[in-house]
Amino acid sequence: MRVTPKSMTSSLRVISSVTTTSQRYLNPNLSQSSIRSFYTTPIPSQIARTNVSSAEYKKVYYSDPSDLSRPLDTFQRRHLGPNPDNVATMLKTMGYTDLEEFVKAIVPPKILARRQLKLESPTYGFTETEMLKNLEKIANKNNYKVQNLIGKGYYGTITPPVILRNILESPEWYTSYTPYQPEISQGRLESLLNFQTVITELTGLPIANASLLDEGTAASEAMLLSFHLSKKKKTKYAIDKNLFEQTKSVLRTRAKPFNIELIEIDCSDVSKAKEILKDKKVAGCLIQQFGSDGTVIPCETMSELSEAVHSVGSLLSVASDLMGLVLTKPPSECGADIVLGSSQRFGVPMGYGGPHAAFFAVIEKLSRKIPGRIVGKSKDRLGNPALRLALQTREQHIKRDKATSNICTAQALLANVAAMYAVYHGPQGLKNIAERIYGFTSLLGEFIKSDMTNCTLVNNTWFDTLTIKINSNITSDDLLKIALEDYNMNLCKINSDTVSISFDETTTLDDVNKLISLFSTSKDTKFVIPKDQKLSQYPTQLKRSNVILQQDVFNKYHSETAMLRYMHRLQSRDLSLANSMIPLGSCTMKLNATTEMIPMTWPQFANIHPFQPIDQVDGYKEMIQSFEKDLVDITGFAGVSLQPNSGASGEYSGLRVIRQYLEDIGEGHRNVCLIPVSAHGTNPASSAMSGLKVVPINCLEDGTLDLVDLKGKAEKYKNELASIMITYPSTYGMYEAGVKEAIEIVHANGGQVYLDGANMNAQVGLTSPGDLGADVCHLNCHKTFAIPHGGGGPAGAPICVKEHLKPYLPKHDVMEMLSDIGTEKSIDAVSSAAYGNALVIPISYTYIKMMGNKGLPYSSIIAMLNANYLMYKLKDYYEILFVSKGTEKHCAHEFIIDLRSIKKLGIEAIDIAKRLQDYGFHAPTLAFPVHDTLMVEPTESENIEELDRFIESMISIKGEIDEIIAGTLGEGILKNAPHSIEDFITSNDWDSRGYTRERAGYPVAYLKYNKFWPVVARLDDTYGDMNLICTCGNVEDYVSK
Repeated sequence: MRVTPKSMTSSLRVISSVTTTSQRYLNPNLSQSSIRSFYTTPIPSQIARTNVSSAEYKKVYYSDPSDLSRPLDTFQRRHLGPNPDNVATMLKTMGYTDLEEFVKAIVPPKILARRQLKLESPTYGFTETEMLKNLEKIANKNNYKVQNLIGKGYYGTITPPVILRNILESPEWYTSYTPYQPEISQGRLESLLNFQTVITELTGLPIANASLLDEGTAASEAMLLSFHLSKKKKTKYAIDKNLFEQTKSVLRTRAKPFNIELIEIDCSDVSKAKEILKDKKVAGCLIQQFGSDGTVIPCETMSELSEAVHSVGSLLSVASDLMGLVLTKPPSECGADIVLGSSQRFGVPMGYGGPHAAFFAVIEKLSRKIPGRIVGKSKDRLGNPALRLALQTREQHIKRDKATSNICTAQALLANVAAMYAVYHGPQGLKNIAERIYGFTSLLGEFIKSDMTNCTLVNNTWFDTLTIKINSNITSDDLLKIALEDYNMNLCKINSDTVSISFDETTTLDDVNKLISLFSTSKDTKFVIPKDQKLSQYPTQLKRSNVILQQDVFNKYHSETAMLRYMHRLQSRDLSLANSMIPLGSCTMKLNATTEMIPMTWPQFANIHPFQPIDQVDGYKEMIQSFEKDLVDITGFAGVSLQPNSGASGEYSGLRVIRQYLEDIGEGHRNVCLIPVSAHGTNPASSAMSGLKVVPINCLEDGTLDLVDLKGKAEKYKNELASIMITYPSTYGMYEAGVKEAIEIVHANGGQVYLDGANMNAQVGLTSPGDLGADVCHLNCHKTFAIPHGGGGPAGAPICVKEHLKPYLPKHDVMEMLSDIGTEKSIDAVSSAAYGNALVIPISYTYIKMMGNKGLPYSSIIAMLNANYLMYKLKDYYEILFVSKGTEKHCAHEFIIDLRSIKKLGIEAIDIAKRLQDYGFHAPTLAFPVHDTLMVEPTESENIEELDRFIESMISIKGEIDEIIAGTLGEGILKNAPHSIEDFITSNDWDSRGYTRERAGYPVAYLKYNKFWPVVARLDDTYGDMNLICTCGNVEDYVSK
């Protein structure tokens, strides 16, 4: 028998009495003293202030091997780039000795609240393994093994593992930025071109964009396109009564600011529908090709409706389904002008409602009216074909308050998944899937119509959905309960005696037999469909007659080996955070940690239908409620909505909440929104979409808001003033001391204050929108809270509000809310799903929980330190806007390099941006918020070695500029940048360029060790817009020419 020493026994007793992290987290009522010591700090009776010292940073950053109470796999040292020694070096370089001294020098005293965070997490955060274990416990509370047959726009799908692992879970795909720099984005541009081609092939229309946010918001874009095409003169819009309910709700939200009247039509009563559509006040019509009840609208009916709406010069829009379109006649053959929908069932998990890539296709004459981004073909400097984002002058950041859409992003990552799904399966594979879905649906449909059930089939045509009326004493609720308890299936309740069932790719013959057993009136004789049963063929009157997806890309990569190599080839053509820092100002390209990303593809989160009963989503409920509380604490507000699924959507939602509040208190006439001239283009565009009149506010020469101009205009419009939109720190990357005064001016004149959260990464733990006095803000979780940019989406943009605005936060007509959001005063839905892009919430949730109360403020502090370090090192070589010629000595978390002085010498900001690609960097933000500038934001995740590499590169480029001006170096080294491999190998003009191949390709030593080669030379933007081609005839041949 082994004897344990008495001293160890005593120690074991003590250890066993300590509450674990998970117990404390899962039971917030436990006292602070019951948590193990490393997670606690004494809280004084007065308001505690955040410790921002270098000594505290050292405690946050390092794990102490001698402290047995603290696990070693702490997260902060993985997320924050500079270690404490680096921090000391950087501070010394700038003349500081401590981080606290540095923070006080940068953030104005009136702004620096340093309110201590009270997050629902351990004081020093969860470690990575603790976080995953804890979140897995929460995730397991979701009923993710149930077979969801609910449908209504969301369907089970199988994400091919090769795509799951190498696209959705690959940092080379999810950490890249929107492909505005096409020379280093050719891979995902090709994939998005594939997506557009899938859409044009299936819809039959010639132009498609690279995705929108979801089906509901895509429908609203169709409505507003139709409305604006009529020059706002036609104020009625007809919608199919068989539209999905969530789509109707979003349409109501978007229609209200423009006083658009929504009129429902019944497509089964064609004569009456045509009569409504011939009204000259009707701007357009939206019908659901595969109706909510499962009915498939025949092409003949669609054509009659099209003829009617076209007779008054208006547009026919069709909400459709990609899988259904594989078999069905495309709407283009039936007179449709716009076709939209969701690509979710092409391999994208349901994820409790999103993110999913919506699609949007139009006729040729609407090519310059289509919202969102379009990938088009162009050519590079050498004349080779290349891809780029086309027609960018359509975008809201150019049109501002004249924009007809405020769309600012897309769902690029999910569009890439959907595109690869089509590439991997090919036309025959997609047809096999679609035919099986229809065949299984028909098997059940024919059984329901037989005398072996007490039910009636409501719809006479179908693709995947049956609506069934129960003709017995049993209610819908009873049937749903039996289906769940006996067969582990969720059906959809329509009313007390009607249900619907939607089949999908995951449906099996066993599932069909279970449903037959469920509906059978005979419990003695069991009817079973045999395995060799022949499936019904799709009806001839509905069936498409043309072939689809004949391009090579959809017919070559059907083995996993071939598919893997194709995806890898595209991936290797793009620069992402896996290659180098992406110092884009106003974009916050921080680390998207692997631990944060892992849960996104767990089935516990991914397999959840957004309309599952609330008692089946306890995991989502617990996570969402805790996440909301953390955001409330961080922002200093009272309530939050997670529904907006992009930054622009967050802006729109916040402004609509303000307007709803003003209407409720009898101030609905207030319709003026003050916006600084420095604001991002989405601000005025979102204001216009909310029915507000934009009044610009000037900025002073030092970049600060002109408070005199603000005061004058606030007083001038005091009877009409609804709001002001302010970005803080400013869009110029500065902490403005006068922001509180600006807020007071607006409040004094009856307005509400909207704080744009684009730069929240410089606020957390130091100040907050609530501390500043604002009324509402949105948060870009794809910036501040670590959701990846995904090459142009997904995003996440919760809005947070003060107590008086909380009753007006958006509700949802289908989903039951998981927290105390949604009242009779609420605005209607702003997204198709109640929690927007719910599947990416675990990313921000884990980021906050792992950084913890003590660690999270250092994300802001180190972001500021990195930015100021870069600025300090570069200020002797470049002019820094508002610093070099002003009294300001610091920036916030980003700064602007002013290149206007060298433009007159023939060197443009774009030349430096493109030359940085030769050095292995994505360019900083070009020409925003000031023309002929570069805005640099390094984020807190970059280490000092990467910062120094960027500094070396920028100094080297300045040396090149000086040599060009002196006449000792050919200007082509900048004008020809970036230099592609083909340029190095095949161009025969090197002797006349005035610079060598080595100088072009290896301007600094580190590039010989690690070089990212652009695969194309600089693109010809004008050619691409003048010759718009946005589908792949044959991508392979095209790219290889």
